Amino acid sequence: MKRKDNSQNNSRRTFLKGITFTLGSSIIGFPLLSCNADRPADTTDQEMPAGTDGSQNRKLGIALVGLGGYSTNQLAPALQETKNCYLAGIVTGTPSKAEAWKAKYNIPDKNIYNYQNFDQIIDNKDIDIVYVVLPNAMHAEYTIRAAKAKKHVICEKPMATSVEDAQRMLEACRENNVHLAIGYRLHYDPFHQRVMELGQNQVFGKVQSIKSHNGFAMGSGSSNSWRVDRERSGGGPLMDMGIYCVQGACYTMGKAPVAVTAKFGEVTRPELFKEVEQSISWQMEFENGVIANCHSSYAQREDLLEGTAEKGWWRLGPAFGYEGKQGQTSQGKMDYPNIFEQVKQMDGQAESFRNGQPSIVPGEMGLRDVKILMAIYESARAGGKRVEIS
Repeated sequence: MKRKDNSQNNSRRTFLKGITFTLGSSIIGFPLLSCNADRPADTTDQEMPAGTDGSQNRKLGIALVGLGGYSTNQLAPALQETKNCYLAGIVTGTPSKAEAWKAKYNIPDKNIYNYQNFDQIIDNKDIDIVYVVLPNAMHAEYTIRAAKAKKHVICEKPMATSVEDAQRMLEACRENNVHLAIGYRLHYDPFHQRVMELGQNQVFGKVQSIKSHNGFAMGSGSSNSWRVDRERSGGGPLMDMGIYCVQGACYTMGKAPVAVTAKFGEVTRPELFKEVEQSISWQMEFENGVIANCHSSYAQREDLLEGTAEKGWWRLGPAFGYEGKQGQTSQGKMDYPNIFEQVKQMDGQAESFRNGQPSIVPGEMGLRDVKILMAIYESARAGGKRVEIS
């Protein structure tokens, strides 16, 4: 009979306390900077965005930019349960969606915007945070516009489709004295927090290897999806599902890789995958010799994150979906509840914004990951050449 993973209790409490209060480089793999980095300490003469006064304990208003499936099915329902923030406004280019959301969530007309009048949001005191939930290539434009409107920003993953765009996003937030966080919900999930602890605290000794796969079988009716349009997506499954694998390896180790190698998979459906890869495999090499073997695909269902160490192992599977997570270690089952991750994520991000503190998933983390994604593509296009991460 397998023993329950009893080693988790005390060490887990200590680790989570570190996540909550330390927010140090050991959590995310680089020296942590907020989007207010290098700002002067005296901001009394500057125009401060809403919600940065730590004495305010009110809920912060979030405007969702883009009302696709994720906003409709996850974010808006989550915002009905959050304690630190609420659904204050929407931005959509579809009038029928605006009317439906207005009726369903009792959103006032003054808090409903389209993509043409979006910049007027600067005058809206109800909205403190703009959550960018658009196709990848639009992330930079609307993050920058939101920052110029003096709103804090949550941007969905991946942060951008180029390193240059990610850097521009960070600069815009710094210049406008607002915070930028990425929609990395799994940092708030107990199963993945346990993986962070196991890897970074070397609970079972030094990590020896990591395996992470994530993908789904795209339907034949997806030919018009933004996901297979390179201009809008920036790439195929790597930019959509593979970012979870990159994240999983990085937060298992608590650091970024030093190099990657990658190869594109076979294209069996050329009618669908004309512009983006159908699948891709890559290795992430860490400075201590640990290799993370990763794979992402639009042709098959995959969903796992595994790690092996000197004295034990762990596995999440399903690992990355919105619900149904299961975990196992060499000492037994991971006994955690499946939570509404988007509630924890947005509450955590809103709290950090309100208190003038950096998020545990800041824009700098998003930039780090975009650099890794671009290196993976560079390697794959060169037939598997080793590419160092700068």
